[in-house]
Amino acid sequence: MGLTPFHIAVQVRDIGEARHFYTTILGCSEGRSSAQWVDFNLFGHQFVCHLNPALGPQGRIPSHYNPVDGHGVPVPHCGVVLEMDEWRTLAHRLQQHQVKFVIEPYVRFKGEPGEQATLFLLDPSGNALEFKAFKDIEAQLFAT
Repeated sequence: MGLTPFHIAVQVRDIGEARHFYTTILGCSEGRSSAQWVDFNLFGHQFVCHLNPALGPQGRIPSHYNPVDGHGVPVPHCGVVLEMDEWRTLAHRLQQHQVKFVIEPYVRFKGEPGEQATLFLLDPSGNALEFKAFKDIEAQLFAT
């Protein structure tokens, strides 16, 4: 059996704002929902936004960054490993929407094991998201 979809749930400060970001900006389709939560198809994975008004107007502000390849990677974060063409398409889409990146799209670990295209951004509630791609996922995903 191949990989199965993951399920992750995050807190958001506003469901309407989350809907706009995940459908219009990221291009996700919407699944089931209520006034308190909404499911999104995030590249074949179940990504759920749960309303938490206590987040307030600032949302979550990442408070920790680990240095990776000369950049500060927000922790915690989640995301999806894409095929390279999908990653390029997403990076272009995000740039067209003038998304503010935490880490602009680029290739890290160039010429080393684990070389990967990556980008980081925050959703409007401050949830950190990473999207990455490898030329050869099988050989590079868990390269040492």
